[in-house]
Parts: sequence; structure tokens; C-alpha cells
Amino acid sequence: MHVPPKRFGAELRRARHERGMTLTRLASAVHYSKSQLSKIENGHQRPTAHLARRCEVELDCPGRLIALLPDPPTPTSPAAAGPPSRRLVLTAGAATVLLAGGAPGGAAASAPGEQAGDGSLVDSARALLTHFRRMAQSCPPPTVLVPLAEQTRALVALAADSGSGARNGLLLVAARFAEFTGWIAQESGHDEAARRWTDHAARLAFDGGDHQLGHYGLVRRALMAYYRGHASETVALSAAAGDHRLAPRIRGLAAQQEAEGHALAGDHGASLRTLDRARDLLAAAEREEDPAPVGTSHLTDPVTMFTGWCLYDLGRPAAAAEHLDAACAALPPQAHRNLARYGVRRALAHASAGEIDHACALARTALTSASAVASYTIGLDLRRLAGVLGRHREHSGVRALAPDLTAALTLSAAARTAPPLPKPA
Repeated sequence: MHVPPKRFGAELRRARHERGMTLTRLASAVHYSKSQLSKIENGHQRPTAHLARRCEVELDCPGRLIALLPDPPTPTSPAAAGPPSRRLVLTAGAATVLLAGGAPGGAAASAPGEQAGDGSLVDSARALLTHFRRMAQSCPPPTVLVPLAEQTRALVALAADSGSGARNGLLLVAARFAEFTGWIAQESGHDEAARRWTDHAARLAFDGGDHQLGHYGLVRRALMAYYRGHASETVALSAAAGDHRLAPRIRGLAAQQEAEGHALAGDHGASLRTLDRARDLLAAAEREEDPAPVGTSHLTDPVTMFTGWCLYDLGRPAAAAEHLDAACAALPPQAHRNLARYGVRRALAHASAGEIDHACALARTALTSASAVASYTIGLDLRRLAGVLGRHREHSGVRALAPDLTAALTLSAAARTAPPLPKPA
């Protein structure tokens, strides 16, 4: 749907008048200049989704303005935006049925390599994956992208040549490699490669007997949809991975991602209710013994971090900043990628709340890590930060930060220049 800016501006003015709010007061509340907001009301400047949500909060008209924004653009490659392959969906459905019936391999605590006859080989591969994960916390994505892909292919080939005792263990560790390859492909800005490798990881997991890890691919696909700005697809994919027969950790991670989808759609109540569910599920998962859990290992309280970002998407940057401040304080110093990602988001929340000096100080710290990892997805938030700070370009802190911010944006864009990535076998 494409709505002319004049229609959005007219509806914004109507909602403002209904609340008896002056243009000056609304501009001050959402931290825009009066002239910028006037241009939007008069249809001379296109609004952003974040401004629409901020105005909805201040004018108490949820969903009224965001519905008038154009749909997010669809990627040029249909495969990048499409639903999971039919084979993957059918396999996932069949796996869930088997799981409900207590089929072997469906136990939540099942870890890659458990069924392997050659434990030393599987253990070595898992140790290598841990090494790659550590590298990825402090290196640009292209540094590890192709080696990860090749290692995955090698493990799949080893599994094919192995006896039945070692085959499943090798397939499951290969699935972990493929899933991480998909994540690094996404960090490099290669959406279609990320989708292919994520689907490949799910198929490997199902073939190796781990139905939990197979469903985690849907959570990863939901994250890709979120970064494309597709709220309904994010919610749908997350809900598909939240089946009650799956392990609490998979369902908890799915609920976190679903909450982000609801926030992107501007549904405050659904987002916070889903976050409460995520917290309960992940707390239950902590009581399970899983030596190789999926998802991030550097967030001690991931739900608080997700709550902060959901609140930002819901147009509540001050509340978002409080949650992100608390969660960022617990990040370990070696987690450069997370320090960059959430540090930039923290700076963005404070900047959107009008705390420009503090935002610039936070951004300067985060840019050190952002420049080291050169992530395409972090670059998306950097561009948003640059847009917010650009409204205050005469501020001394913004002027001082501009060269470093520009350099970090250039590096994040360069992440897309990785060498061609091999396709999954």
C-alpha cells in the first residue's frame, strides 16, 4: 500500500487537533523541530515509521498513523523474502508429530554428537565452531564467512562416509555450522545466502534426528523478516516455531522474536505479553541441562534487552533506554559484536528521547566495537542513529562524532563486498 505523504500529514494534524495539542508541543514531545513536523503535516516530507509510532504514543491513537505508511520494500530476489521451502515446512510438521509421540532424537536436551560413535571427531568439530564464534565477535563477517561454509560442507561429506554411529553426530554439528554460516551471511548483508544456509541447517538437523534445532531455523527466518521490516511475517514464522511440544528454549527464543514482530506492527499489548511468555520459557530452559544451547551465549538477560528494543519500536525511547542501559551493563568486554549492536541501539534510544549529549558519548564507545566487526545489520541501526542525530547537526557533540560515525557506516556497507559464498550442497 502506498499512501501519499499529504494523507499521512492530514491525519497527523487531525489527531493532534483532537488531542488539543499544539504543533510546538508535539514537536517537543517527539524531539523533532517544529519546522520538520510542519513539513510532514503539509505533505512536503515523508515520515518514518519511528516518528509515526512516537506520534501515536503522544496522541494516544495506536495504529492510526502507522497504518498509513507504505509497506516495506520487498527484496529484489523473491527467494530472499519467500516463505520456507515446502520441503522444510513438511519436514518440520512431520518432525513435530514424531516429537509429540516421543520419537528418538526429539529430547530437548539432546546435543550434537551425543549419538556419535566417533566422539573425538565430533568434539573437535564443536570446539572449532566455538573458535569461529569467538572470532566472529571481533572480526568482520567476511573473515569467517567462506571458511564456515567450507567447514560445513566438509562435515556433511564426512557424515556421508561415516558409519551409522557417527553419522548423526556429524550431521548435527554440521547443522550448527550451517546455522552460524547463515547468521554470518546475514551480518554480511547477503539475505538470500542467509536464507539458504538457514534452511540447510534445518534439514541437516532433521536428518540428524534433532527436531528442536530443525525448528530453530524458523526463528532465524523470523529475524530476517524483522530486519526487512515485515511485521506479519516475523510474527507468523515465530509462532510456527513456538509449538507447545518443542523445548522451552526454542519456544522462548521464538517468543522473543514474535514480540519484536508485534512491536514492529505497533501492538504494544501483544508485544509485552509475548515478552512475559518468553521470560517464563527461558527461565524454564535455564533449569535444563543443555551443553550446546542455541541462540546467543553472551546475554545474561536477553529478555530485558529484547524488551528495550521492542519499546523503541513501539515509540517509547525513554523506557527503551532504561532497559537497554540495564542489559548493556551485563555484557562481557570480549563480546564486541554485541557491544556494538546493543551499544548503538542504546545510543539511538537516548538520542530519540532527546538526550543528545549522552547519546553521543554512548555512540562514541559503541563505534569502537562497530568499526571492528563491520556488520551490515549493525549498520542498519547506525543509519538510523545518523538520521536522528542529523536533526541536531548544530550540536557540538554531533559535529564531533560525525567523522567516526561516517567511517563506521562506510565499514558496515563494505561488509557486503564479501567474496561469493558457496551454496549449500
